Amino acid sequence: MANSKRPQKRNRLFTLSGWRSSLGVRLTLFFLFAVLFYFAVSPTWIQKTYDIQLGAVSDRDIVSPSTIVNEAATLRARTNASEAVEPVMTVVPMRNEELIELIFDKIEQINPDAQIAASDKIAIFRAEFPEIYREFYDGHLRRLRDIQSEPLLEEIGRRLAEYEYRVPEETYYKLPLVKVEDLAEMETVTKSIVARLMSDRLTEPEAARLKVPEMVNSSQLESKNAREIVQEIARFALTPNIFYDEEATKEAKLRAAENLEPIYVHKGDVVVARNERITEEKYALLEELGLLKDKTNYWPQAGTAMLVLLIVFVLYMYIRQSELPVAVNNSPLLMLLIIFAITIIAVMIVSLAQGERLPYIGCMAPVAMGSMLIALLLDSRLAFISTVAFSLLASVILNESDGMLFDFRYGFVAAVVCFVSVFAVHKASQRASILRAGVLVSVFSALATIAIMLVENAYTVKNLLYALAFSVAGGMLTAVLVIGLLPFFEIAFGILSPLKLVELSNPNHPLLRKLLTETPGTYHHSVMVGNLAEAAAEAIGANGLLCRVGSFYHDIGKTKRPSYFIENQINIENPHDQIDPSLSKSIIVAHVRDGVEMLTAHKLPKQIRDIAEQHHGTTLLVYFYHKALKQLEESGVRDKTISEEEYRYPGPKAQSREAAIVGIADGVEATVRSLRNPTPEQIDSLVRKIIKARLDDGQFDECDLTMKELDAIARAMKETLLGIFHSRIEYPEELPVKTTYPKAKETEAVHEPQAGME
Repeated sequence: MANSKRPQKRNRLFTLSGWRSSLGVRLTLFFLFAVLFYFAVSPTWIQKTYDIQLGAVSDRDIVSPSTIVNEAATLRARTNASEAVEPVMTVVPMRNEELIELIFDKIEQINPDAQIAASDKIAIFRAEFPEIYREFYDGHLRRLRDIQSEPLLEEIGRRLAEYEYRVPEETYYKLPLVKVEDLAEMETVTKSIVARLMSDRLTEPEAARLKVPEMVNSSQLESKNAREIVQEIARFALTPNIFYDEEATKEAKLRAAENLEPIYVHKGDVVVARNERITEEKYALLEELGLLKDKTNYWPQAGTAMLVLLIVFVLYMYIRQSELPVAVNNSPLLMLLIIFAITIIAVMIVSLAQGERLPYIGCMAPVAMGSMLIALLLDSRLAFISTVAFSLLASVILNESDGMLFDFRYGFVAAVVCFVSVFAVHKASQRASILRAGVLVSVFSALATIAIMLVENAYTVKNLLYALAFSVAGGMLTAVLVIGLLPFFEIAFGILSPLKLVELSNPNHPLLRKLLTETPGTYHHSVMVGNLAEAAAEAIGANGLLCRVGSFYHDIGKTKRPSYFIENQINIENPHDQIDPSLSKSIIVAHVRDGVEMLTAHKLPKQIRDIAEQHHGTTLLVYFYHKALKQLEESGVRDKTISEEEYRYPGPKAQSREAAIVGIADGVEATVRSLRNPTPEQIDSLVRKIIKARLDDGQFDECDLTMKELDAIARAMKETLLGIFHSRIEYPEELPVKTTYPKAKETEAVHEPQAGME
């Protein structure tokens, strides 16, 4: 008997045998989920290591697992760039004209003084010229201290001392002979020559000093003595004006090194080629990449295992708390594992083609295939939670972001297409629906990818075209794979997908065509039962489509002896009137066994066979039981009794809600069809009477129908019957005195499923 509250999963009378109910198998399957996820993400999260020795020759190409800076190569390139920088030479104004003025001022001061002897004047000039030179440039360097670096000033001082000109001795003897009135012209010529020569960049003044005699000779000076003195003073005043700047050179070298872009080892680059010797630099690079086995860090493995276990734990808890068959049956759990494995393998195959030459090829990964298959074969709610796992795994497998555990771009696209695919195939009734779902996957994949590209603002026309092409290809590939894999799962696991059920409901199916042509009455009865059962199933959340299709086949066994069932007795006598009730019972009961055999021979799914086998349960054939009792009474035999068990269907009782609903609908349809002009009250009373009779008879003891659900079934069937008989229902103001109730009751008893006539 059904209880008022649905039994817990552990108390369900859902009999499974062998591995399907084994706890050990269940734990093994969840362990395999963890192993599958681990190996799916480990190539991205865990680097492969090699047993390599310094100085050995590599026996394979070793590829970089990530993009890093090649520190050794970068340092070498920066050193070369720094060394290639030319020394920085800084031009420093030397103010040579002021030095010339000081020299001529000294000559103008000494020469007119008659009290100073000529020999003393010569001595003064010999001593003063070098002193004037040093004092002037010492002062000049002090003035430059605020604007020039100390190393540069030291370099200037060293170069000035190095290139200080030694005035010939004879020039000192000539200086006292210079007339005061000639000094102004000599000074002007000297400044002009020095200014012209110092306008060039002079690292050393020797070359410029060689040009002085020619320039003096071309001047307006007429006195030979004056020209010789101007020549020597000009040479004396010439100095270097461009100097090596150590600080600026260091800055330039540093800037050249800093401006050089780092040299990267990109992901996928060959670090060590086959037959290449492992140098210290290569060994250090392999160590930095974490490719050396003796330097293996096991923390990433531990972290990967923890993350994988968390994903599996979430999946386990959802399944454990759900009311789905996968919560107690290992068969759908195994199918779920296989779907995950196929989807992950397909995504990993696409990831092998990722690279700069094929950008956004990850959009072609058929991630939505898994969600579609789960929604079609198992449950859409389970498909939604699986979508989260698929998105996480896709963001790892298709990861193109160095240094990131997850690539949010592919994870987001995967989530979008998976959710869209589940919505698209929800309650799909035709295989064309899968193709439409594939088109939607293509469209939404393209939209999601383009949105990400626009947000990143790093797109080109070429990349947009690639993204669109791969998105369209991914949606079509998903649809093709789902259509191809669906029959495999349906056959291997006996799964009745909505698409398979719709195919089985086709009137051109051999069994349905046989039912229609050989037993048209039973065919019409089956169609009506299907309408009732589907409405009732949808009212309580059961599988309405399964109830409809199961109803179509539930009486297929009647095609063996169609004339023995009342709905097929058109213009013929009832053969049961001429035979013993025990034989009638055997014929009626046999239609269940015959139906199961026919369904098995045509390889119809187990769920359909179960409905055909269980829709009568162990109900009593009331009509023939009472007929047998009446015959026994009329025979006068007193010492013999007839047990009810002899006139019951062999069962089993309904094991599922769908089988129970079809059984109720079968009895209701047969009984209501026998009524003439039924009223709503009659229909409601009759439906509830049949349900109560089956409930009292214990026919619902082995399925999880609740009292609330039975009430909902009764209301749904009543509403459906009112829709069927509305054109025939009459509402008289007064009931006639004479009624046909006794005859109706007699017919009702004959046509109840318990009577065995249907």
